[in-house]
Amino acid sequence: MLQKTIKQHISTSGIGLHSGKTVSLTLSPAPVDTGIVFRVEQDSNTYTIELKPTCVEATQLATTLGIEGASLATVEHLLSAISGLQIDNIYIDIVGKEVPIVDGSAFPFVLLLEEAGIVEQEKKRTYVSITKECSIHDGQKFIIAKPYKGLFIDYTIEFQHPLIGKQRLAIEITPTSFRTSIAKARTFGFIKEIEYLRSNNLTLGGSLENAIVLNDEGILNEEGLRFKDEFVRHKILDFIGDITLFGAPLEGHFTVHCSGHALNNQLVRFLHSNQKEYTKKFPSQTTKQYRRENTFRTSSLQA
Repeated sequence: MLQKTIKQHISTSGIGLHSGKTVSLTLSPAPVDTGIVFRVEQDSNTYTIELKPTCVEATQLATTLGIEGASLATVEHLLSAISGLQIDNIYIDIVGKEVPIVDGSAFPFVLLLEEAGIVEQEKKRTYVSITKECSIHDGQKFIIAKPYKGLFIDYTIEFQHPLIGKQRLAIEITPTSFRTSIAKARTFGFIKEIEYLRSNNLTLGGSLENAIVLNDEGILNEEGLRFKDEFVRHKILDFIGDITLFGAPLEGHFTVHCSGHALNNQLVRFLHSNQKEYTKKFPSQTTKQYRRENTFRTSSLQA
C-alpha cells in the first residue's frame, strides 16, 4: 500500500465548540514522509505541531495540543477522519484555537477530504504494529492492545441512562467501514453538564446542530439518532483520532472499556516510550491487508 495525501488545497470555516468563535481551516497536500502536521496561526504567530503523544497538553472534554505557549483544542474528529481514510501526509492550517466542531462528527471532514481528492504517492506506507500484548488501566476503565494485522477495535461503554446503558461495537477499521459505520457518529453530552460547563465559559459553541444532547429520559435532538448505538460509535471515532497522535499508523487489536481522551493518550504515550518491546515498524503490504478496503467485519451489542 502506498502513502496517500490529498490532491489540492481545500478550505472551510466553522464554530469552535468551546470558544463559540469562528475558526478557519485549510487542508493542503504534503510530500511523502511528512506525516500529519498542524500549522496554527494565533496572535500573529504561526506554530508548527507535528504529531506525537507528548504534544497533548489537555484531555478534559477534548484532546488539546500545545507547543510554545500556543494550544489547539478538539483535534480528535479531524484526525479521526484523516486516519480513517488512511491519509498519511497532510498540512492542516488553522487560524484560531480550535478545530471547527461542524456537526459533532467526523463526516464533514471526510467529505472535505474526498472533495480535495485522495491520491497515492510514490513511496510505500509504513505502519507500527503491536507485537506484544499490553494494557493500560484506570479503575474500571482499561485498554488492552494485542497483535493484529490491521486495525480492529472492540469498544464497550456504560452510562446510567435509559437511552445508552451498555453498548458494545467490535469493528475492523478500513476506509470503507470508517466512512459508513463510524464517521457520522456525533459527540454527545448531558444537559446538566452542559449548563455547568457554559457557566464556566466552556462549550459556548455547542448546540443541537453539533452534538447529541441528553436529558434524564432521552435526547433533545428532534431528528433522533443516526445509529441506535451512535454513542459507542462516537467513542470509537474519538479513539481513532487519539491514537493517531502516536505519530504513525498503528496496527493492532484494541479492546477498550469506558475509556476517554486521557486514557487513550496514556496508551499512545506508553507505546511510544516502549516501542522496542511492544511494537515494530513495517512497510505496508499490498495483498491481504489491502483487500480489507472493500470488506469489513462488525458486530454490536446493546444491553
